[in-house]
Amino acid sequence: MSIALPFIDIIAGARPNFMKIAPIIHALEERLKTGGSLKYRLIHTGQHYDQKMSGDFFEQLGIPKPHHNLEAGSGSQAVQTGAIMARYEELMMDKGKPSCCLVVGDVNSTMACAITAQKLHVPVAHVEAGIRSGDWTMPEEINRLATDAITNWFFTTSENANNNLRKSGIEDARIFFVGNTMIDTLLRNLERLEKASCWDEHGLEEGDYFVATLHRPANVDDEKGLHNVIETICNNTRDMKIVFPVHPRTKTNLESMGALPANLICVDPQPYLQFIYLVKHAKAVITDSGGITEETTVMGVPCMTMRDNTERPETIDEGTNELVGTNPQALIPYLDKLFAGEWKSGRIPEKWDGKTSQRIVEALEDLLAARKLNENAA
Repeated sequence: MSIALPFIDIIAGARPNFMKIAPIIHALEERLKTGGSLKYRLIHTGQHYDQKMSGDFFEQLGIPKPHHNLEAGSGSQAVQTGAIMARYEELMMDKGKPSCCLVVGDVNSTMACAITAQKLHVPVAHVEAGIRSGDWTMPEEINRLATDAITNWFFTTSENANNNLRKSGIEDARIFFVGNTMIDTLLRNLERLEKASCWDEHGLEEGDYFVATLHRPANVDDEKGLHNVIETICNNTRDMKIVFPVHPRTKTNLESMGALPANLICVDPQPYLQFIYLVKHAKAVITDSGGITEETTVMGVPCMTMRDNTERPETIDEGTNELVGTNPQALIPYLDKLFAGEWKSGRIPEKWDGKTSQRIVEALEDLLAARKLNENAA
């Protein structure tokens, strides 16, 4: 599909990206209806290529078919990153360079396409810029640091992120505090949520079960460690059912447990509308995901994060999340607090109001118009 210039490239490659780009695409299309001039080219890198991890999200979130799929596939960090870079470079050389490359989040696709664009003198805009965990053992943290080191325009979710960027020497004129596109997607779809198939199958009732999601190496890659986490959760949730969407990297080690606890309900990764339905109606969520802590904060659902650090401190300082750590035993006092009815209520962080994507589109229109004027003047 040919697109007349000017246009921006929107990069998506992994499941979390799709929730972040969907409202930006919707905002761009709405602006085009009212005289906006900024078009886009949607690039799917193919980092996640399984239907459950990718395809369902496009359909449920109303994301159009990508203009191009790089089909990078799996492999080691270096193999996957290299494949994305080579194929994105080839695409730009063959099909045209955009006026801007817009990347979101912190996956390999984010860093790979940002580097490739910048080397071809295409400015980079980073949505969800500036978030930091301080943990360099996390691949995502390296991706964040590398991407922000070469970004032109930074779209941020919080004042914490703004301050992280300022500390690294980024001037305020390049920082745009816009809010959280993940929350745009959440608020847009709250009235469209669908009951998951496991709801009736397992007799789930509102507020009478937990949702658990685990995928980080510290929690799932060690067989004995994973067993300990699962047993601690199942033994200390007062016999409540635990709905556990099993990430592909977790499946083998989980199967090695043999007989699983009776209250553990293992399900496949859920489509977006069904997963959020489960989270919204759960008593609480136990997770090692960053994005889920944002969604639970907005929906007022208690959340326990099994990590030693977080790049989203606002979900703790303002929201319903608590940072538990990776020692499963540390969960127990938090569960006791929950069952005692003493969990904090939290509040919604500033600008998490469902209008983030409109702010991003308006800023991009202004930035690219100013850039064009400067180029013409030169």
